[in-house]
Amino acid sequence: MSAVIDPRFDFDFMADPIRRFAGERPDHPALIFEGRETTYAQLDQRSNQVANGLIAAGVEPGQRIAILAKNIDLFFEVYYGATKAGAVLVPINFRLAPPEIAFVVNDADAKVLFVAEEFADLALAVRGDTPGLNLVVALNGDHLAWRDSQGVDDPHREGTSTNTALQAYSSGTTGRPKGVELTHDNFIKFFPISLTTFGEWEADDVSLVAMPLFHVAGCVWAFCAFHVGATNVLLPEVDPPAILKSIEKYRITQVIFVPAVILFLIQTPGAAETDVSSVKMVLYGASPIPLPVLQQAMEIFDCGFAQLYGLTETTGAVTFLPPEDHDGSEKMKSCGKPMRGLQIRVVDEDDNDCAPGDVGEVIIAGPLIMKGYWNQPEETAKAVRNGWFYSGDAGYFDAEGYLYIHDRVKDMIVSGGENIYPAEVESALAGMAGIADLAVIGVPDEKWGESVKAIVVTKPGEALTADEIIAYARTQIAGYKIPRSVDFIAELPRNPSGKILKRELRKPYWDGHERQVN
Repeated sequence: MSAVIDPRFDFDFMADPIRRFAGERPDHPALIFEGRETTYAQLDQRSNQVANGLIAAGVEPGQRIAILAKNIDLFFEVYYGATKAGAVLVPINFRLAPPEIAFVVNDADAKVLFVAEEFADLALAVRGDTPGLNLVVALNGDHLAWRDSQGVDDPHREGTSTNTALQAYSSGTTGRPKGVELTHDNFIKFFPISLTTFGEWEADDVSLVAMPLFHVAGCVWAFCAFHVGATNVLLPEVDPPAILKSIEKYRITQVIFVPAVILFLIQTPGAAETDVSSVKMVLYGASPIPLPVLQQAMEIFDCGFAQLYGLTETTGAVTFLPPEDHDGSEKMKSCGKPMRGLQIRVVDEDDNDCAPGDVGEVIIAGPLIMKGYWNQPEETAKAVRNGWFYSGDAGYFDAEGYLYIHDRVKDMIVSGGENIYPAEVESALAGMAGIADLAVIGVPDEKWGESVKAIVVTKPGEALTADEIIAYARTQIAGYKIPRSVDFIAELPRNPSGKILKRELRKPYWDGHERQVN
């Protein structure tokens, strides 16, 4: 017997909710951005026009198009236009350095690039290094003219629900970013789980989208509101005073933040006096949160708090720690229990299940697991084995089935909710004259959770300074990946095969901390 489908979530493709609500509630605002409203009817028609413009430009089903912008309402007409044309949108992290942007565009073989005005110079800087681009569209008046010259009929070229619906780039442990392919099916099966777990969403909800749309947390959060016909209030970027002002002005009901943003919010002058009574629940995730910060935030917001754990490769959240477990007990250090429809195990090196309390690698199975890494079959085969996604995170279950994230198998650093892989930073610094050897680790940071530290061995006779190394890094990689501090050492500890023993390097900085993440 087949499962009964909740009619609220009976969709096949990502654009289907926009199509539905353009008919059912055409004048209801889908988006509010800097005072500009976009109704569901407008979003549906404009995305049709974008789709037809892409088709006219020669974009074929399955081809990639890219977008480089801070959060902007035009992102969604480009996204839904791409899916209606059967194309795949690749959101680019606007914080990346020009060589990194060029790599993403070329790796995705993107044919079209949409660029916000403020990044026009950046787009020009990489244009000579991206020969595959056929069309660059500015997200300004030129975009509107280009869009408005297209036909308004929906081309319906999605194909099948197993086709890729979004390609999000995740930093790679080898120093090269990987394109995570998420399908229509991944998303369509995510929302019946999430929207009935993260509190009951309703069509009259107003959701705040402050997290970046190039990040799964921001993008998927916006999709949540669209899937019930609710309204998204979009901010260009994380701005704590603007967040508080928007909550009060628009009577925001649904929010999600990374812990660093929660810290900034409670430190914002006037936070305690802001009317945040409309918020139903505060969701947080992407990195652990210090308990004192959480407790202070719970006092200010005076509503339920819930924690999520997930990855880009799992279409977002896979565990949930509900408000009732924010009770001052040890459970608050966990990330909750697996959401329905998903399986999570903690296994040892031989894939045997670990006993409660024993640390192993967290692996996940279910309908939310990515299609794979774009054009990287070997990396896909390493990450997904027999239907299980190997997260690279080390954790353990307690006797009650709560999952605790303990460490990171792959040495990843999480700073302010952003994933930073040491290999990327090490690769960037390796070209600096005067450096003989180096390692990059994450160290505790009260504001960001973790910060990036470079530990450097200089060549004989060389006298580098920390400032020189940091300045060099700034020319090579995105600002959030740059080491915040540099220590110098005579020799890096290595095992007999030559591998750097990063656990030994990390140990003195994490001494006195319960967990090797902060």
